[in-house]
Amino acid sequence: METIQLTIDNKQVEVAKGTNLVEAAAAAGIKIPTLCYMNLHELGYENKPGACRICVVEVEGRKNLAPACKTTCTQGMVVRTHTPRVINARRTVMELILSNHPNECLTCTKNGHCELQRVAGELGIREVRYRGETTRYPKDMSVSIVRDMDKCIMCRRCETACNEIQSVGVLSAVNRGFPAVVSTAFNDPIQTTACINCGQCVAVCPTGALSENSHIADVLRAIADPSKTVVVQTAPAVRVGLGQDFGYSGRSVTGKMVAALRRLGFDYVFDTDFAADLTIMEEGTELLGRLNAALEGNPDVKLPLMTSCCPGWVSFMEKHFPELAGNLSTAKSPQQMFGAVAKNYFAQQLGIDRRKLVVVSVMPCVAKKAEAARPEFGREGDPDVNIAITTRELAHLIRFANLDFASLEEEDFDRPLGESTGAAVIFGATGGVIEAAVRTAYEVRTQKPLARVDFTELRGMEGIRSATVDFDGTPIKIGIAHGLANARQLIDDVVKGTSPYHAIEIMACPGGCIGGGGQPYHRGDIGLLRERTESLYAEDGEKPLRKSHENPYVLSLYRDFLGKPCGHRAHELLHTRYYDRKPVVTPCSTTKK
Repeated sequence: METIQLTIDNKQVEVAKGTNLVEAAAAAGIKIPTLCYMNLHELGYENKPGACRICVVEVEGRKNLAPACKTTCTQGMVVRTHTPRVINARRTVMELILSNHPNECLTCTKNGHCELQRVAGELGIREVRYRGETTRYPKDMSVSIVRDMDKCIMCRRCETACNEIQSVGVLSAVNRGFPAVVSTAFNDPIQTTACINCGQCVAVCPTGALSENSHIADVLRAIADPSKTVVVQTAPAVRVGLGQDFGYSGRSVTGKMVAALRRLGFDYVFDTDFAADLTIMEEGTELLGRLNAALEGNPDVKLPLMTSCCPGWVSFMEKHFPELAGNLSTAKSPQQMFGAVAKNYFAQQLGIDRRKLVVVSVMPCVAKKAEAARPEFGREGDPDVNIAITTRELAHLIRFANLDFASLEEEDFDRPLGESTGAAVIFGATGGVIEAAVRTAYEVRTQKPLARVDFTELRGMEGIRSATVDFDGTPIKIGIAHGLANARQLIDDVVKGTSPYHAIEIMACPGGCIGGGGQPYHRGDIGLLRERTESLYAEDGEKPLRKSHENPYVLSLYRDFLGKPCGHRAHELLHTRYYDRKPVVTPCSTTKK
């Protein structure tokens, strides 16, 4: 690897060729403030904007100040990061940004997590010398996302997330000069666009311009209603994200999380991992059915089978590739399977009407809010999942209740919907769903025990991965992608009929659910994503049962209520269908006929 030597603030620094000055300075322990920049290289993406100019530095021999994030290191370069000229320029830029920014820090959704707030504090801004006109935009929201463009600073991170990481193409900078803003095409409401509600724009926004549509008040009202029984389910990735706000960054806090939820007043605390095991029973059976049909020469079977656990991915398919709906597994996501079981089975066990049972989900994902609101996921107007909140919203609830998270004694989930296997835990990481499916599908198909439970060839952080798993003489080819720009490459092959895979797992967010749009902010920190992933696999390894078909409570549910996997009742409650949801484009009135 070719290296470059340069001097930054009188320190000799050696970096790889192609490194920019922000990264080179960080390697030397020197922090250059940034707002628009995100280090996405390790995730395989390029951060393009260079828009804010907060990161300017002096480069010897250059007359103007250089934006550090867009300046590539060269041999012998001499850089100064905190001269009076540099500091004055940064403060001036910051004051100009703040002159067109609402003074709502105390009530802002990003208060305490706002990068604009942090950098302004680091630069010692105590007054804004510039006064003038300020922009005003109407608020826009979907069931998952709120856009408050009065707080947009044109860093264009959301544009990078939407266009580069997700390839959805909903957000883009429009207009020039003072009226410039990041918006949708024709300023259409985001609900009517091809937005998939993945929330990656929210995850990277440095201010309160983008946030999740909060449902905290709905949770508090439900808990306070004595006529309702309120149950909560927590997704696998929440346990390794929640701790970040309480000093346990990247670590699993399962037991403390359960204790906190009980203190908040939930009547039952269950684990979505139970429904993840249930998902494998259904999705694995579906996969084996399609494989057997294909091996018998059925030309009509739809392969590859694509996972359906991720609502952002499902929405992406419906809005961008509806012609491939037949390749999606019909199995509902674990969130919705849990809701269906809770409303139709657990309510029955409690002897109450399903409308008296409130199901709350804690998810790492803002797309789960949109998924829960889909009208087909319920009965007679009563949703299977009543309220979906994010990991961040749960952290807020814990603070509202004045709970000392660190001092909480660890507790276990309630039964029966709280028991799970290690296969369910790894659903939160890219590659985890298909690994869990392989553990079960192999043993069901071959009727032989696995020689090894860990399929490490399915793991990793590469955006696109592939592996072949030997099912006792039958090679099963598997594709994996996370981040929808990566997924699009696999889908294009399916569209062309050239895909070599039998099964494909897709997760919309970088790293899978551990990098979800509702998790505590990771800002592209690949190290933090790896820590969360390792914590999930560690929890998997510690479980006494590590295959979904060994979960005794799931087996009991089939025996007593559901019948057999993919049977009549199971299909009625645990499977769904998909729709063509491509946005309708109205032709421009000036178009020639």
